[in-house]
Amino acid sequence: MAQSATVPTRILSTAEERREDVLRAAMKVVAARGLYGTPTMEIAKAAGISQAYLFRLFPTKTELFLAVIERSFRRIHDTLAEAAANARAAGRPVKKAMAEAYTDLLKDPELLLTQLQGQAAASEPAVRAVLRRGFQMLFEMVEREWEASPAEMQEFFAHGMLCNVIAAMQIEGLHERWAEVLTFSDEECP
Repeated sequence: MAQSATVPTRILSTAEERREDVLRAAMKVVAARGLYGTPTMEIAKAAGISQAYLFRLFPTKTELFLAVIERSFRRIHDTLAEAAANARAAGRPVKKAMAEAYTDLLKDPELLLTQLQGQAAASEPAVRAVLRRGFQMLFEMVEREWEASPAEMQEFFAHGMLCNVIAAMQIEGLHERWAEVLTFSDEECP
């Protein structure tokens, strides 16, 4: 009796799925090297695609960089919004829940460094525009969820930015006065 051979079927991914794969791979490289130091060939290799296909998905390196920055803002937004909704449902303080969620996000070095790389490239008008839209999106969501005063909003965002810098410098546990004064406990960021 002849055995029937099964032919493995190859499942092709959609362009949108590939874009997500590329953005995940690009985030690692962008976090380490920024806009100017990121070779597209390295991103293509990390994503398992050709450089030509990378440029079909993202026509320029800047467009890819912008998409990475937008993706990082979206992740922060969604995480904080979910924390606020869960806190409200549980009768917990919204600000505390968002601060705890942001502290957890700071443990992801790629997300943190991607934010800083975006700010480092803010001299580029397109990057600056994405940063402004991202901060506006976060501001509007935090203001809506928390119903904070302008002074509280300034403090919340300023504190968060200081937490970013502290985490990037990895100064927790550094026994020098300046580091000890500027370092927060996990519950205090932002």
